[in-house]
Amino acid sequence: MNPYILATLLFGLGLGTTITFASSHWLLAWMGLEMNTLAIIPLMAQHHHPRAVEATTKYFLTQATAAAMLLFASTTNAWLTGQWDIQQMTHPLPITLITLALALKIGLAPVHSWLPEVLQGLDLTTGLILSTWQKLAPFALLLQIQPVNSSILIALGLLSTLVGGWGGLNQTQLRKILAYSSIAHLGWMILVLQFSPSLTLLTLLTYFVMTFSTFLVFKLNKSTSINMLATSWAKAPALTALAPLVLLSLGGLPPLTGFMPKWLILQELAKQDLAPTATLAAMSALLSLYFYLRLSYAMTLTMSPNNLTGTTPWRLQSSQLTLPLAISTLATLLLLPLTPAAVALLTL
Repeated sequence: MNPYILATLLFGLGLGTTITFASSHWLLAWMGLEMNTLAIIPLMAQHHHPRAVEATTKYFLTQATAAAMLLFASTTNAWLTGQWDIQQMTHPLPITLITLALALKIGLAPVHSWLPEVLQGLDLTTGLILSTWQKLAPFALLLQIQPVNSSILIALGLLSTLVGGWGGLNQTQLRKILAYSSIAHLGWMILVLQFSPSLTLLTLLTYFVMTFSTFLVFKLNKSTSINMLATSWAKAPALTALAPLVLLSLGGLPPLTGFMPKWLILQELAKQDLAPTATLAAMSALLSLYFYLRLSYAMTLTMSPNNLTGTTPWRLQSSQLTLPLAISTLATLLLLPLTPAAVALLTL
């Protein structure tokens, strides 16, 4: 792709998100979301592969539906209460509609089924943008509206953690596994959204760091399925040794960074007298943990059956940029001791 066009599209992505961040009026927020969607569509379809075009079409249709629903709900709100302000939402009908529209935008269960299909059709770089940056603007809106009825968010959150764990069990494609992992993590964030918005934000940031390093590991190895992970040893031995730790951090095992948000969320849910919800969420995390362990096993504990003849690839200089991967991997593995600092910041 022409670098000028790429720069324009990335600028459009950033601008759309920033407009949504800065807006206090529903129409402006909607405009930012639309700019976001329209900027990523050429990036998704740039390879002109039938699967990429199919994924782009599916993405466009779901995002357009969600945006139309959001516009309809905000218009309804203006009609019922005379308010366009995001902070001044009082009527339960538009609040529920907007919550569902934003759930469709980020891919929460039960309106999640587009996400694995779309992610499977994209290359890993665009998939990374879709899994991280594209979640920011809808989350900014979700954090600003205070739901009248808290049970809808708890239901969406629990269903997402369960579907995210259950759906990934039988997958062999890495991008689909990452999509289900994304659904499960979003479920955790939504569970605690109304009790501690700052904790949701912390979870979102740690999820971004962990997903960033996971996508970059797969991109460096050029892996798109579980079978292709088995040849990682010959390509990047040191990275292959660290990759299971990154995956287990994504699964939320101590003493890795991924344990911090899960620990704090379970603690917050217990404080709110929601012990059964916390138990169900913790049990669903075991489902996700299974497929992360499966990936770790395929990557480090199995040897590839085909011998790579000639010069082993890892002796050759890699042209790929590895500094972002190094920083994000370190952050994925070693940030758990900063939990007290994070908790102190949350309570400010």
